[in-house]
Amino acid sequence: MPTLHGFAYSNYYNMPKHALLYKGVPFEEDLVYPSAKDYGQLSPALKVPSLTTDEGQHLSEASVLCEYIEEAYPDKPLLPTTPIARNKNRQLMRMTELYLELPNRRLLPFSFSNQPAPEALIAEVVAVVDRGINSLNALATFDPFVLGEELTMADIYLFYALTVANMGCALTGVNLNARIPGLESWHARFAADPISQKVAADMEANRAGFFGYIQGRR
Repeated sequence: MPTLHGFAYSNYYNMPKHALLYKGVPFEEDLVYPSAKDYGQLSPALKVPSLTTDEGQHLSEASVLCEYIEEAYPDKPLLPTTPIARNKNRQLMRMTELYLELPNRRLLPFSFSNQPAPEALIAEVVAVVDRGINSLNALATFDPFVLGEELTMADIYLFYALTVANMGCALTGVNLNARIPGLESWHARFAADPISQKVAADMEANRAGFFGYIQGRR
């Protein structure tokens, strides 16, 4: 049985977790933070999440874990069958991370501390996020899923990337729902799914533990 290592307050942890739950793969969860002793054996870059496979091999990086889960557990596929469709899916996932999640992640320290972010930093973040908005408007259909009629890994990736993106946008004033037609209704549908609700409940249950960990690191 695979073991998913990390903590439920991490949006990156929740990407492979959602995929495992969707596919009905039995797995164990190991609550661990990156500063834990010997965590580097699971994730050389000390990043969450990581995964121990049935064979005892260790993998890290959320996108790698999602790809592994798709290949190792092909039932209920989350990637299309044709090469072009599969890579359009990966394209949207990559753009979501590069132009929505990662730039807004730069603002998390200010969000967590309720402190204003420097105007220069906000301007830098907004410039990158604009590219993400343009990318989603060019690629996503939200009809009813991100890329059409089937739920794919792109839906999972975007949904959890928005956890951080929306926190950053609360500081920059960028309204993603207003600027990306279809995003708000798609997000509401995805959030209402029982798997999404379970992941959200686990995330909330880990809130105190996560912020306790953050406080202890200061």
